[in-house]
Amino acid sequence: MKLDLRTRQVGPWGMNTYALVCLETGESILFDPGADPEILEAMLVGSTPVAIALTHTHYDHIGALDEMRQRLGVPLLAHPGPHAGGMELDADRWLEDGDTVAVGNHTLHVRYAPGHIGDQICFIIANDNRVIVGDTIFANGPGKTWNNDQFQMTLETLRTVVLSWPDDTICYPGHGPAFRLGDSRAAIEAFLAKDHGDFYGDAEWDM
Repeated sequence: MKLDLRTRQVGPWGMNTYALVCLETGESILFDPGADPEILEAMLVGSTPVAIALTHTHYDHIGALDEMRQRLGVPLLAHPGPHAGGMELDADRWLEDGDTVAVGNHTLHVRYAPGHIGDQICFIIANDNRVIVGDTIFANGPGKTWNNDQFQMTLETLRTVVLSWPDDTICYPGHGPAFRLGDSRAAIEAFLAKDHGDFYGDAEWDM
């Protein structure tokens, strides 16, 4: 592959941060600088950072954002919100559903994926099978919700966004291991077929 996806766990919550590096041009994008700036900078060694991108604005994903913006001096790319806790985010470029982002000779497609939070987006690597999904979905369930409206929005995102991807899609989440979507599809479909009533919170496919 000509686009290198590097990952490290940072911070007390074991958040996955990612760096995408175009091996042809050396350009890179850092995703979700949650903590540990020295580790984040080490991920970018040998590349030329061109942007920092956020999947969403929960603190475990942005704890080192200000520090990394100072160190790298590159544009911040994020969804316009609403952001976590009503924070004011000063992004250089707002990303909406359907937008594209360039990293070297490669293109990322942005998909809006609300539920866990109102500014959650996924980054689909064009002509590839890898997607950076943030906290949209994990191997064993969707991202946590804090009210039933968020949970219902999560169900809609699963139906209309996530399940539209091919089985061989590899999802790279904000916590835990990457997984092949096809290995979870039947469990997700069964989860969506159930009546969950007024549920919200931490969910697993087999609940």
